[in-house]
Amino acid sequence: MNGLIDNQGLMMYWAFDEGTGASALESVTGTQDDIQYVFNQTEFTESCTPPWRQGVSGHGLLFDGYSSYITHSAHLEGQHGRPEYLSALSIGVWVAPRTYEWGYDSKLAAIVNQHNMENKQGFLLGMFRHGSWSFQIGLEGGDWKEIWSPDGYELPKNEWSYLNAVFNGDDGEIKLFLNGSEIASDTVARGSRMAAAVDTDLLIGKNNHSSKLVEAFSLHMFGGIMDELKIYNRALSNEEVAASYQEVLDSVPGGIVPQVNYDDIKLDRTPLLADRHRPQYHVSPPAHWMNEPHAPIYFDGHYHLFYQHNPQGPYFHHIHWGHWVSTDMVHWRDLPIALAPEKDQLAPDGIWSGSATYDADGLPVLFFTAGNDSASPNQSVALARSTYSEDGDPDLVHWIKHPEPLIVQQKGMGAFGDFRDPFVWKDEDVWYALVGSGIEGGGGAALAFMSEDMLNWTYKGPFYQADLQQFPYLGPIWELPVLFPLGKDKQGQNKHLLLVSPVGAGADVEVFYWIGQFDKHDVSFIPDQMEPQLIDVGDFHFTGPSGMVDPNTGRNIIFTIAQGDRTSELEYKSGWAHNGGLPLSVYLREDGRLGIEPIQELQSLRGEKRLSLRDKSLADANDLLKDVQGDMLEIQVEIDPGSAAQFGIKIRKSPDGEEETLLYYDLNQTMLLADRTKTTQHPGEKCSGVQGGKLELPEENLKLHIYLDRSMVEVYANGLKSLTTRVYPSRKDALGLEVWGTGELLVKSMEIWEMQSIW
Repeated sequence: MNGLIDNQGLMMYWAFDEGTGASALESVTGTQDDIQYVFNQTEFTESCTPPWRQGVSGHGLLFDGYSSYITHSAHLEGQHGRPEYLSALSIGVWVAPRTYEWGYDSKLAAIVNQHNMENKQGFLLGMFRHGSWSFQIGLEGGDWKEIWSPDGYELPKNEWSYLNAVFNGDDGEIKLFLNGSEIASDTVARGSRMAAAVDTDLLIGKNNHSSKLVEAFSLHMFGGIMDELKIYNRALSNEEVAASYQEVLDSVPGGIVPQVNYDDIKLDRTPLLADRHRPQYHVSPPAHWMNEPHAPIYFDGHYHLFYQHNPQGPYFHHIHWGHWVSTDMVHWRDLPIALAPEKDQLAPDGIWSGSATYDADGLPVLFFTAGNDSASPNQSVALARSTYSEDGDPDLVHWIKHPEPLIVQQKGMGAFGDFRDPFVWKDEDVWYALVGSGIEGGGGAALAFMSEDMLNWTYKGPFYQADLQQFPYLGPIWELPVLFPLGKDKQGQNKHLLLVSPVGAGADVEVFYWIGQFDKHDVSFIPDQMEPQLIDVGDFHFTGPSGMVDPNTGRNIIFTIAQGDRTSELEYKSGWAHNGGLPLSVYLREDGRLGIEPIQELQSLRGEKRLSLRDKSLADANDLLKDVQGDMLEIQVEIDPGSAAQFGIKIRKSPDGEEETLLYYDLNQTMLLADRTKTTQHPGEKCSGVQGGKLELPEENLKLHIYLDRSMVEVYANGLKSLTTRVYPSRKDALGLEVWGTGELLVKSMEIWEMQSIW
């Protein structure tokens, strides 16, 4: 970029015009600074260099928000002898933020900094909550001076902004400029000097004093595109700042700041497609963290599914609502974040789980848990409406929050301070809501509410609550209540299905359910039997339920999160954490039990059929299996146990059997089990031991329907139970299959398909 202003006093300049590679040139000293990036060298996927994108002038560098930063050493040749005190400092930089940090420990997400906070030395330019930003410097004598952007001058996401910070010690001024115009000024004593942090490295994109989260993640990182970073040892005038801004306008067509292409700045799943552990036909965010998918809804030919998401990195923090759309609940498209914390009094601290329903006009609305740490309690129920009636967008990209919470917890309304995850549905002309909570001094509970207009709600008391004396594992708090209509049983009674997720001290964090009756008069639930049941007998991998009644087929569809079972260090290295489970249809069987099955639309993912056999002995079946390998497979197998008391199938088996996972049934214990004692030899992976639970199969052969998707394993047994687990083999040849049993058995049938990625 040809300078139209006087570059006298220019100390450092990064143009970010490389467009490729893992270093950035600081052109004043000619230094090539390394760009730290998690995928520079990888263990599980293909290595790649940091992403370069279109800048305001030439290229810009995209920072991922958790691993990307640049170190410019304080001790580089040419830096020696720098003055310890500066009479002036000016910084200019173009930024297009993708995310805002929450502001943990009241620290800034650094754009550029070289400061020693303990000694009150150096400078820091960075962003804070909801796009506010600040310039901070240490002054001779031990003072720390901060100047902040005024209200209304926050940095917008996904748009270019030009920031300038100017310190003029001789004149006793410190100023902020946004897009060439002064927006804030403050005074310091005339003759002030900035105390330089000469022994501290200059960092771009990372705070010199980042807080650590779960030992693996540094907070206060910049996420977005950066371009044209200049640092001067003199005070730029207002005219020079305006001229440097105009310089960019004059260099682009139309004379306006260029638009940021959303495809350039969005999270990119491409580097993760080759990850040998990341599922490829299970729904997932493009990258970074997710917890439960929720709020499914069908509208205008499309299924929408949202999810709890931290766009800053693969760790749990500052939750937003991510968004997918699909025409079949199998092949999903990534859409922009639907709901984010904003600078308001509704949900500045997090947009937590909820559900979707229709308003009186049949348009979709979202109910969510609004996080506001300045309120007590800090959780309330809020609503957002789509802009469909104005823009007709079938992707429902844009949502507008109702400005006030709709349901605020009062004393005596459940366990005060635990009030979240509204599940809302419309029945005739009435809306009902269940909210997860507990009973003071008691157990978990789903609280019931009613409304005739969807905006004004009446508390109806506990819908159903735990009996902690009898079932202590149901815990003190329930999350994510879901209610489904199951239709009539053989006696003609209308049945419903209630799902909950217990949390808190003593809770078994699983998805429990009851079949029973919905009493509309009392707005309560009456279970057929008191003891709760499990849909899934795995260990902590099938959680966070949400659901919808599919208006096309009348099916009850459940979505869940499949948690990763990995350390924070491995999630850092991998760049992702968790994915959704496969969508399930649940229904009332003829025998009164709950039936479960993966939705039939998943058959569209089948590729080549690798095996089809009938009535084979153990030896003959395994002989045919020798040529079948893979980590993305669908397997259907029926086994007549014969004389075997334990029998099943080994998956992800290395040729020598050193690594393998055994999925099997134990007749004597009537249990469906997964043995992961030999799953991996990787020293950092957690998966190990035996998982499983009860499955009654009176005089039935074992019928397993298995979905293997890299690290993801979902096993459905006889349409009654599932077992969801994780496997992370260390060996790349751990791809084999083998039928297993403790005696002679008959493989009644087996079919295996290769499965295709949905991405």
